[in-house]
Amino acid sequence: MIGADPEASGPDAAEAVGMPLPPSVQAGPMAHAIFRVARLHRMLAGQLLRRVGLHPGQELVMMQLWDLGPQRQIDLVRLLGSDAATMTRTVKRLEHAGFVRRRPSPTDKRATIIEPTEASLALRHQVDEVWAELEECTAGQLPKERQAEAVRILEQIEAGLVLAATRHAQHEPGGQAASPTGQAPQG
Repeated sequence: MIGADPEASGPDAAEAVGMPLPPSVQAGPMAHAIFRVARLHRMLAGQLLRRVGLHPGQELVMMQLWDLGPQRQIDLVRLLGSDAATMTRTVKRLEHAGFVRRRPSPTDKRATIIEPTEASLALRHQVDEVWAELEECTAGQLPKERQAEAVRILEQIEAGLVLAATRHAQHEPGGQAASPTGQAPQG
């Protein structure tokens, strides 16, 4: 969506698809395509999640808690490839909405346990429906075999980006910065 408002939808957004790349991004057509797709995907996710009172990323925290049960906040950071400050803000907002509860860890005084509340359980079905709709909007135009192929390609791209980010983090001042997966790089 070149030069278009990322919050736009409708005919203007549709017309932007397939426009020629500006000279400034021709050196990276795949990177530019990923940027455009990620921006549109996040915008649509935001629109769909607003229906249930969530913002993008909050549903991922809730999904982890529903699937895995109560987690230390630091484990949520690692599971979602987030950073501590972002997770703290997300958990505070979810707690304020009544979807999670924080409590001290019984085994580690430094850790906080995050658990889903009963109120969040009613939200689970709605989040599942939002994700199903987002998936249909994202991949519904592709035949099933092409969907599976696209997922494999995206996994390969992700693996390559993780390796590159880890290499770059190791060369930054201070050495062993965390990788995008939240894990310390293996040196």
